[in-house]
Amino acid sequence: MTTQITTDIEAQKKQFFDEGYVILDRVIPEEHLAMLREACSYFISEKDKGMAQRGVEREGLTHKGSRYFIANQYRKHARLHEFIFGEVMAELTRALLGPEVYLFNEQWVVKGAEVGMSFSWHQDSGYVHHDDPNAGHKPYLTCWCALDDVDERNGTVYILPHSKAGTHNTIIPHKHDPDTNDLIGYTGGEPGIPMIVRAGSIVAFSSYAFHRSGANNTDKMRRIYLAQYSAEEIRRKAGNLWAQAVPFLKDGENVYDHEYDITHAEEYANPKVISPLTE
Repeated sequence: MTTQITTDIEAQKKQFFDEGYVILDRVIPEEHLAMLREACSYFISEKDKGMAQRGVEREGLTHKGSRYFIANQYRKHARLHEFIFGEVMAELTRALLGPEVYLFNEQWVVKGAEVGMSFSWHQDSGYVHHDDPNAGHKPYLTCWCALDDVDERNGTVYILPHSKAGTHNTIIPHKHDPDTNDLIGYTGGEPGIPMIVRAGSIVAFSSYAFHRSGANNTDKMRRIYLAQYSAEEIRRKAGNLWAQAVPFLKDGENVYDHEYDITHAEEYANPKVISPLTE
């Protein structure tokens, strides 16, 4: 069945494979957008409670009230799987990754109102490669889902197309910044293309594509939900999973089994996983 999202993706597939990204305008159903916003508030609240109980204001990349990176919590929410493994994501990943798809990672990335902290140019695969350079992998797919309207003022993501960065089939060596814990893969003068999109839109980009983000200079939070998918199980050189590998599509059909996923999560995830940083 051909739907509007399929039509939109098919029209942009050449750009995705040539330049590493596509923009899908307001493709998230209103019901799911409302659910994602509610879930975001819930997980921020839970994170704040946990940090208060531990007597800390900062935990990893999360700074209470300022920015939040909350990863791989979807099994704790009653409905998040409806979006992650739903028809919109099935059509999107089928078109850009092929008939076999796994959930690799999912996380909230929230920038507080009038708070700085930009993110340096990096490839998502740069983090995987830096951590385990001997474990090769195909590029995976980041679905950057805007829960708010985003532009240069509130810290949107900027993409550096493959043709500008030479990243079509290449992972560039990254250097670690000890001050921010960022990995930096590009320091040139190209500004990149700001993703100016409305709430409910998805920016889908390759894990080989360079991207960065600016600070949020507005008086409202900037909320993003990230779902990342792979066309294979991404494993470390030692053979264990790098992050997650939850079966989603097989031969193009949706094979996700929520009941099994909840009760057998250890089969699909590395329990010691550190979420692949992306923004």
